[in-house]
Amino acid sequence: MSVGIHKLTMPKWGLAMTEGKVVAWLVEDGAEVEAGAEVVEIETEKISSALEAPQSGTLRRAAGIGESVPVAGLVCVIAEASAPASEVDAFVAAFQESFVPEEVPEEAAGPAPETLDANGKTVRYLRQGDGREAAMLIHGFGGDLNNWLFNHAALSAGRSVYAIDLPGHGGSSKQLENGSLAEFTATVVAFLDAVSLPKVHLVGHSMGGMVALDLALTHPGRASSLVLLAPAGLGPEIDGGYIEGFIAASRRKDMRPHLEKLFADPSAVSRQLIDDILKYKRIDGVPSALRTIAAALFPEGRQAVVLRDRLGELSLPTTVLWGDQDRILPASHAQDLPATVKTQVLQGRGHMAQMEAPAEVNQSILSCWDRSPA
Repeated sequence: MSVGIHKLTMPKWGLAMTEGKVVAWLVEDGAEVEAGAEVVEIETEKISSALEAPQSGTLRRAAGIGESVPVAGLVCVIAEASAPASEVDAFVAAFQESFVPEEVPEEAAGPAPETLDANGKTVRYLRQGDGREAAMLIHGFGGDLNNWLFNHAALSAGRSVYAIDLPGHGGSSKQLENGSLAEFTATVVAFLDAVSLPKVHLVGHSMGGMVALDLALTHPGRASSLVLLAPAGLGPEIDGGYIEGFIAASRRKDMRPHLEKLFADPSAVSRQLIDDILKYKRIDGVPSALRTIAAALFPEGRQAVVLRDRLGELSLPTTVLWGDQDRILPASHAQDLPATVKTQVLQGRGHMAQMEAPAEVNQSILSCWDRSPA
């Protein structure tokens, strides 16, 4: 790479992604940008999200609005003030001339999901990275390991990071005993035993946050740190209409309004995302599993388990993140937590903040992990 010139390439969001479309530039060509600023909106089959500037400097576009860019293809460059325009032009031209999309899949395909037996249930998981430290990402109600597609790779630098499908979800067993919190926690502990992980950083979203918190409380020696992203279990309130609507919907037009509640910007919900959810719900055993979970954890539109008063028992680095526009679980649940819990409310974000503000969420997760003793 030329000195002072930083490339921003098309990321691989999900195992099946081969390209992304530039749908909007958020800054002008030639504008000065700060590191971390959102500069371009990218649309994939599943979801839309913004790419952020990797460095501060002057932005030079390499793709136009409506253009599809292959994974690892050049979207733009950020040049430091000292970089001559001629050198920037030469860098872009050299990249475009040497880049061959056909060579990308082998390099960018990454690891594939695997399965194992945990507590008598088949559990699908995806591992990325390799390192002495390990972490686990736990999704929420109706989700799966793909809920972390903007986070998993970024968090796995120097660590082994596992994302799993909870029972009743994704590619894991659909048979449940009773859908209780204890059942989910026992399965996650059994998974950790199966992959020989005595201790991990726990990151949980929504219902998965409640599972992560329960695991940290009931098995304190197994958690190095705890990040709870819009977690269930910190108050009785929840949008029961979302839970019931998600379970009942069988057509696109019925499912869309419920999925749109997950995001501050409803346009993030793509037709492909809706189709993938409906396809999952048609799998044998899924409707029954979702109803079992809802009856055990969210009866009559309320949360049956509230662990808020037990947060003070934790003696490990703990962070709670919440989007201020969350329409599923109220951000007010993040208020008045123990002083030992670091709380961060993300402005302009909804329930799926890890997808809406991945860089900000990733940084907060890494910061919590850094506070954990080696």
